[in-house]
Amino acid sequence: MKRVSILGSTGSIGTQTLEVIREQEDLGVAALAAGRNVELLEKQVREFMPELAVLWDQEAANDLRARIADLPVRVSSGMDGLIEAAELAGADIVLTAVVGMIGIRPTLAAIRAGKDIALANKETLVTAGHLIMPLVKECGVKLYPVDSEHSAIFQCLKDEAPERVSRILLTASGGPFRGWTREQMKDVTPAQALRHPNWSMGKKITIDSASMVNKGLEVMEASWLFDVPVDRIEVVVQPQSVIHSMVEFADGAVLAQLGTPDMKLPIQYALLGRERRHMPGKRLDFTTLSQLTLEVPDLDAFRGLALGYEAGRVGGSLPTVYNAANEWAVARFLEGKIGFLDIPRILEEQMRAHRVIASPSLEEILAVEQETYARIREKEKL
Repeated sequence: MKRVSILGSTGSIGTQTLEVIREQEDLGVAALAAGRNVELLEKQVREFMPELAVLWDQEAANDLRARIADLPVRVSSGMDGLIEAAELAGADIVLTAVVGMIGIRPTLAAIRAGKDIALANKETLVTAGHLIMPLVKECGVKLYPVDSEHSAIFQCLKDEAPERVSRILLTASGGPFRGWTREQMKDVTPAQALRHPNWSMGKKITIDSASMVNKGLEVMEASWLFDVPVDRIEVVVQPQSVIHSMVEFADGAVLAQLGTPDMKLPIQYALLGRERRHMPGKRLDFTTLSQLTLEVPDLDAFRGLALGYEAGRVGGSLPTVYNAANEWAVARFLEGKIGFLDIPRILEEQMRAHRVIASPSLEEILAVEQETYARIREKEKL
């Protein structure tokens, strides 16, 4: 049996991962880690009986420990707990679905411990790809992308060498404001931005989709995953979310992966190590699929995507600034403290204010994140 440590088990990806595990008799759970959702984590622990359960919040961990005192399950907390779950001897693969840069340390720990990685935490590669990818090669582990777009590219590439790839066509739904101008978006509310037309996701990534900052992050992630320069990765808007991404090869052939918008497919593909098995769910019906639309993104209206390309081209510590500024801005937007168009404004201001470190260490990456937050707080007074 292949046993999985799930970092972020109570979030959207984590809960869908557990749905996949329910369907596969040879998949089990080694560890479950979450933030503060004690009630849901307790239910998951009682169903899947992991060796270890982790909550980021210490008080929540104490609560969980009392709740499951009748079970032979250890409880830990904080970063130490995440790293323990990542390194757990009983785990074969670690699915990293925590939100934000807290995913970097446990991912590095898992790789050093010889664990395969199912990666759903894009910030890890965006900010520390230059540390992660060489370590993956050095330790001889497998890294499977879980984002639908990156999984699609992974499926299309198979074992083709990077030099045979002419370009990667990274698809985007366009989010709820596809076709809108900046003027139309100036009074957008969080409720409007959270109404994604195709996908059911967590709040942060849904806002990132609405602003298209998520595509900026995904361009950088794809560059590291597939060893392809940023300028050979093109974002294409595909509103139906049926084409999940495409790869054009040196001979002009284009391969695409199509399917219904269901995250369980890339999750299962990663956990099973590229093995294809039956998965329950809706299938594409080409007799009723009336059209597949492809559009060029508006980089003026969606300034966050243009800035993502810039951060990816420059590299070094600039992607960390891009990511940190976005995390701060999205949180404030969801609280109603800033406007939707303030998100790309803050990103650009922080990128311009930063002095780039060419090849930052982990400590420097984390320091740049905190410096970015401090600079924004000082300027915005929030």
